[in-house]
Amino acid sequence: MDPIALWLPIVWAAIIGTAVALYVVLDGFDLGLGILFPFEPSESRRDVMMNSVAPFWDGNETWLVLGGGGLFVAFPLAYSVIMPGLYLPLIIMLLGLVFRGVAFEFRWAAKPKHELWDIAFAGGSIVAAFMQGVVLGGFLQGIEVQNNAFAGGALDWFAPFPLFTGVAMLAGYALLASTWLVMKTEGPMAEQARSWAKWLLIVVLVIMVIISLWTPLAFERIAERWFSWPNILYLSPLPLLTAVVAFLCWYGLRTGREAMPFFSAVGLFLLGFFGLVISNVPYLVPPSITVWEAAAVPESQIFTLVGVLIMLPIILGYTAFVYWTFRGKVREGEGYH
Repeated sequence: MDPIALWLPIVWAAIIGTAVALYVVLDGFDLGLGILFPFEPSESRRDVMMNSVAPFWDGNETWLVLGGGGLFVAFPLAYSVIMPGLYLPLIIMLLGLVFRGVAFEFRWAAKPKHELWDIAFAGGSIVAAFMQGVVLGGFLQGIEVQNNAFAGGALDWFAPFPLFTGVAMLAGYALLASTWLVMKTEGPMAEQARSWAKWLLIVVLVIMVIISLWTPLAFERIAERWFSWPNILYLSPLPLLTAVVAFLCWYGLRTGREAMPFFSAVGLFLLGFFGLVISNVPYLVPPSITVWEAAAVPESQIFTLVGVLIMLPIILGYTAFVYWTFRGKVREGEGYH
């Protein structure tokens, strides 16, 4: 194989994977705030929750656009197969994001009669997060392909494993949000968030164990990847590292640390994401289409890669600038609307 045709798809897969990981982490904690919203009855604390992410939430979704757009331009075959198989959960997810986004803007303007926007914020966040988990589960369980085209049914994703990963995503995003509040707030709000995070960490770890057992039992390709020799030796550090990061998160919550729980929760997400990548490499559409089979012609990949290499530093730069500008605690009665 020509070296360019060999490496370009790998570069693009890395870019898309990075964009997806950044989206899950960065948009995950603000979706998680919507998941936690119904459990916080205090109006002033709800305001603090929303103010803690108000400067960031819309920029976080840039990574979703980059991931989806990158898949379309660099791997059109994969895009043409994945989209028909997961149209319904993807459309429902986007509608949830729309409701969440509109609620962010209109809730403040509608005060004091903003109950409808509270429902839209919480409901949109819950629906979007759940459907993202369903999409992930539907992708992992495999998409039926014949002659390089989607050959399954519109409801193939409506199965136990994708629905369970939908619930898992709700718990994971809620954990990210609670640890974010521990880091960004103070007083009763931070203490409440710390209490949420302790329970959510236990739930997330149980879910990770279930998925770690379910996937190799249900999908032979994943069992072979993780438990064949010498793979089991090479990959054994990953679950051990996950246990260490989980302990650090728990330790940070128990000892009153502020930043450690959040960054440990992010570490859990990234380790889980890395594990899923390992389980499916080199398939872009498991279990039938590899990154090289799905790739566009090299000329098209190079053309779009030039644009990405120009824009990516700009996106990273303004993201870092916004997070640095709005660093520090968010207190009751103050914030960015």
